Amino acid sequence: MNKMMRDHIISLLEKDMREDGRKLLDYRKPIAIEYGVSSKSAEGSARVKIGETEVVAGVKLEVGEPFPDTPNEGVLIVGVELLPLSNPEFESGPPGINAIELSRIIDRGIRESGFIDFKKLCIKKGEKVFAVMLDIYSLNDDGNLLDTAALASIVALKTAKMPKYDEEKGIQFGELTNKGLP
Repeated sequence: MNKMMRDHIISLLEKDMREDGRKLLDYRKPIAIEYGVSSKSAEGSARVKIGETEVVAGVKLEVGEPFPDTPNEGVLIVGVELLPLSNPEFESGPPGINAIELSRIIDRGIRESGFIDFKKLCIKKGEKVFAVMLDIYSLNDDGNLLDTAALASIVALKTAKMPKYDEEKGIQFGELTNKGLP
């Protein structure tokens, strides 16, 4: 960083300002939330914009096996795609370190918040549980990607409809309940 850039940043900090004119603790605006953006292919979905940053999140539910250390709890798998169209620094292909870190932070936030009751996702202890697949896609990254992705994730999970499970027929997506995730 050259001296002129450093002096400019220090000057802004002394004025409690950011380069875009916001105060240091001001949130980007506007905040827009759209529900059910992928209602035909996901049990819950949302698009969230904070300022110019835009993220879509979708929830799919599958029946799977529990992890051996939690035989009576459902499974959460969070995947993040940082699409090149949203930021020229993102590349196509397998998830990079930024996508992996973002998915881990969101996963941990959901788990530790108690937002999902994983025990209620158990179908048959040690054998069958619901697996919650949370997919997050960045459409535009103009900063504050973590908050935008986290909010989109929570909205998608909150609006997700639980399918019914029948031992003979399996998961019944045609008979979704109006309740969100437990």
